[in-house]
Amino acid sequence: MRHILSILMENESGAMSRVVGLFSARNYNIDSLSVAPTEDKTLSRVTIVTHADNAGMEQITKQVNKLIEVVKVVDLNESRYVERELMLIKVRAAGKERDEVLRLADIYRGQVIDVSDKTYTVELTGTSDKLDSFIENLPNGSILETVRTGAAGIGRGERILKI
Repeated sequence: MRHILSILMENESGAMSRVVGLFSARNYNIDSLSVAPTEDKTLSRVTIVTHADNAGMEQITKQVNKLIEVVKVVDLNESRYVERELMLIKVRAAGKERDEVLRLADIYRGQVIDVSDKTYTVELTGTSDKLDSFIENLPNGSILETVRTGAAGIGRGERILKI
C-alpha cells in the first residue's frame, strides 16, 4: 500500500541521511522524497512516499520517531490529507502535435512555460495519479524529458504537524 509520511525534524547536517538510512536498512524503497525548511528555520518538513503494508509502516514510523533529530512523524494516510506534486515535462510539439499538447495541457490545467519551434515545456501540478494520467494521454513518443518533485502532503482541516 502507498503511504505518505510527513516528518518534522531539526534542520541539521546529516539528519536526512539517517532517516533515509532507516528505509534502506529495512529494505524499503523511497518512491519520492521532498524536503524544505518550515516557517521555523530550525525545522524541516520531509515528505516521503513509500510502499509498505500497515505493519511495516508502523515499524518504520516507530524507528524514525526514535531518531534524535526527529520531532514528529505522521502517516498522512491515517486520515484525510491534501497531496500535490509538481512536474515539468518537455514534449515534442511539431505540426498537429502542437494543438494536441495544448489541448491536453488545458484539460489537465497545466501551463506551457517554454516554447520552441519543436517543443513545449508544460508545468503541471496535482496528485501523482493526475500527473501519471497526463503522461499516459500524451501522443506516443512525444516525451523528451520529465522532472518531478515528488509528493508533498498536509493534513486537511484543523489537523497540524507541530512540536
